[in-house]
Amino acid sequence: MQNLPENKKIILFDGVCNLCDTSVQLIIKHDTKDIFRFVALQSTLGQEITNYLGIDSQKMDSIILYHPGVAYYYKAEAALEIAKELGGVFSLARILGLLPISFSNLAYDFVAKNRYKWYGKKESCMIPTEALKSKFLN
Repeated sequence: MQNLPENKKIILFDGVCNLCDTSVQLIIKHDTKDIFRFVALQSTLGQEITNYLGIDSQKMDSIILYHPGVAYYYKAEAALEIAKELGGVFSLARILGLLPISFSNLAYDFVAKNRYKWYGKKESCMIPTEALKSKFLN
């Protein structure tokens, strides 16, 4: 894919999910090395990236971490990779990496399935503030 920033990892997230929005805000706050950029799955670029990766975004209810030209991760594996990059207290998530990924994904799927019921849903994707616009791709 062209026109993606070099040396950045891209997090594709559900732009209307309140839990996902809160998670994105948390990642931004702790991304002191400026590693991540964000794209809503519902956006044109989000659709282009998922198509490029061969992922059916209509069936995707997961976060995707895309490291262009290297790899992509989704579900629990994406969350663990993000936590590893954030370091600090998030490094404790590595303990979860000791569990079989199938077990971690079961827990992830349970939360993903219930996220709208538990945390709610927005009418549209969040619009980043001026200070955060550079973190979001469109």
